[in-house]
Order: sequence, then C-alpha cells, then structure tokens
Amino acid sequence: MHGQVALVTGGVRRIGKAMALAFARDGAAVVINARSSRAEADAVAAEIQVGGGRALVHLADITDEAAVERMTEAALSAFGRIDVLVNNAANRGEAPFLDMSFAQWRNITGVILDGAFLCSRAVLRSMTANGYGRIVNIGGVSAHLGAARRAHVGTAKSGLIGLTRALAAEFAEKGVTVNCVVPGRIGGERSATSGHGISHATLVGREGTPDEVAEVVRTLCGPAGGFITGQTFHVSGGLFMP
Repeated sequence: MHGQVALVTGGVRRIGKAMALAFARDGAAVVINARSSRAEADAVAAEIQVGGGRALVHLADITDEAAVERMTEAALSAFGRIDVLVNNAANRGEAPFLDMSFAQWRNITGVILDGAFLCSRAVLRSMTANGYGRIVNIGGVSAHLGAARRAHVGTAKSGLIGLTRALAAEFAEKGVTVNCVVPGRIGGERSATSGHGISHATLVGREGTPDEVAEVVRTLCGPAGGFITGQTFHVSGGLFMP
C-alpha cells in the first residue's frame, strides 16, 4: 500500500487503532479520525510515526456534513489523495425498545449509518477521479443474530450491508470496491458487556483480537482485494455462519 492514503473513522481504539497501524505497516499514510479523543488519536499517530510512517489526526463529528467535508479536504491537502476509507466509528448503547427515546435511536443510527453515508460520499469524489478506491464498512454481529435492547445498533449495522451492496454496484466500473466486515466477540475492554442476549460461544473456543479483524480489512484494501466487492465477511470464530 505504499503511496496510498487510508482514512479510518473511529481510529483510536481497539479495531480502529489496529486497522490504522496495519495500514501504516503496509506503507500507507493514515488519517486518524476521532470525534474528541485528541490524546488517544495523537498516541496512535505517534506510534505510526515512530515506525517511520505518516499519519494525520483530524477530529471531526462524522454526523456533521460540513465537518466531514473539512476532514476530507484536510486529508487531500496533506496527502493529495484518498484511496481507502474504513467506516468504523460507532456509538454503543442498550435500552429496552419501549423505553428507547428517539434521541437514543438517532444517537446510534446517526453515527453508524449517517456517518458512513457522509464519509463515503465525500471520499468517492477523489476515488472516482483517480479510478481507484477501497471502502470497508465495519458491521456488527447483532445485525445478523438479533439482540434484545439493541434495536438501534442492529438496525444501523444492517443498513451498512445495504449501503455496501448499493455502492459496490454503482462504483465498480469506477475502480472502487466496497465490502463489509463483521466482527464478533472481539476481546478487550468492551467484550464482557457487549451484545446483550447474544450467545458468547464461538466455534474456535476463544474470542478474537482486533488485529485479526484488521488483517481481513487490510487484505480487502490491498491488491488481493481487487476482485472482491459487495460482500459481507464475518470475523467471528463461527459465532455466526450465513
């Protein structure tokens, strides 16, 4: 990925951080997006730079259309192009459906689904002009298994699959591939409390790691991913089998 530029939304923790570091190791310049976590974003950028890579931190609320446009302009100004977008940013939350407020619903669906729409639209201008691009949407296993108290999360993540297929169909002839990667039972600080009502068992007998998800995303965004588009890949140790 030498000479390429990757933009990762929510790129400061867990899977987002692992993807940013994986792209940098492959030689890509990385734009690290976060909404407000400046210190964590700077730490990821510093880790990339210590390894000899290039990184740009840009704080932006991806539900804000103008902020997304400014982020895209900053990336193009710094690096001249955007080759890869990973729509990873997401809010989390649980609430019984009958107690769920519209504000709670919009807080989750806005970041996951509206953010992916705004970011994809912004970068596709550059990608189509260059005749090359890779977009990966990070899904959620609750959209496939169902989960009590997570109607907003499951709905938003399901929407990403529809967006993936629609963009894949529309932009394939422009040299852009679009896929969805669905992590499941990834270990770490959020693991014990995520996915209320979802079985925690995986066929391989353990939780996954952020690096294992990042490796699948990296493959889809590299040369080997050129003939793969419109697909949904589950990285869940067999937790869900389509």
